[in-house]
Amino acid sequence: MPLKNTPLNLKGVLLDADSLGDNLDFSCLEAALGSFVSYAETAPDQVQERIQDADIVLSNKVVIDAHEIKNAQQLKLICVLATGTNNIDHDAAQQAGIPVCNAIAYGTNSVAQHTLMLMLMLSTRQPLYQKSVAEGAWNSSPLFCLMQHPVSELAGKHLVIVGAGVLGAKVAQLAEAFDMKVSFSARPGNEKNDQRPSLDRLLPTADILSLHCPLTENTENLINAARLAQVKPELLVVNCARGGIVNETDILAALKSKRISGYATDVLTQEPPVNGNGLLDALNETLNLIVTPHNAWISQNARQNIVDQTAASIQSFTATI
Repeated sequence: MPLKNTPLNLKGVLLDADSLGDNLDFSCLEAALGSFVSYAETAPDQVQERIQDADIVLSNKVVIDAHEIKNAQQLKLICVLATGTNNIDHDAAQQAGIPVCNAIAYGTNSVAQHTLMLMLMLSTRQPLYQKSVAEGAWNSSPLFCLMQHPVSELAGKHLVIVGAGVLGAKVAQLAEAFDMKVSFSARPGNEKNDQRPSLDRLLPTADILSLHCPLTENTENLINAARLAQVKPELLVVNCARGGIVNETDILAALKSKRISGYATDVLTQEPPVNGNGLLDALNETLNLIVTPHNAWISQNARQNIVDQTAASIQSFTATI
């Protein structure tokens, strides 16, 4: 009978190292495994071959489907180097007895910092002022400054947060340091069992809305034309969650019609936006609009946290076999 694998002879394969960026230390993964192979990128037609003899597969965004799981005879553990695990066929993994682990709260400080940056940029109308400066308005100004776009202060504003996890709580902490009033909405779809006020109840009094919830059937298109009709025109919306939570057509229409005062998002419904996106097209217009390229999470500390958490998950797993 062959000997059972031990942590010293397990093979780990990382399928998409480039998606994690540069300057990361993988030594903790190497220490947790008998051998470690890292690929910069992996195309869909390369997955099966590369995981064929792997005991542990590590993936950030590469899809691992049922066929690949079934045919990877050595596979014992799948590690997703992200929080979302929708790139893994969970039913197939469960049927094969293969656990799936992920990274949790690795980028809390990074994403919270990015969220507050977007709030500050919107409240001080920086997209509009940067456009004015680029067009030469400051050069030709009769005054020493430009002030045609009204600026507001965060102090005293009502911030409504959807998503009361670690990230939402961190954003609330930072917002309170700016003397903002913070309210958490009830979890969408669970309002009857949640003592917190519903989003619909909070929206009419919100000055800023910040989204930090997962994309589910209850949050898809959560921010749509019907809800945007409830808000006051001063509302600023920040989305550092998932693109599909906000109906992009509706939010852009609300911004153009001055139904809201600003929108900033770090996420789009399709990433990368290879087929274009109306929000990207609107960046050339005179709107209080910010689109960042899903990079709220990319601080050095946050990315290294992903690697370190994954190594810890591997060590915990191998201690049980």
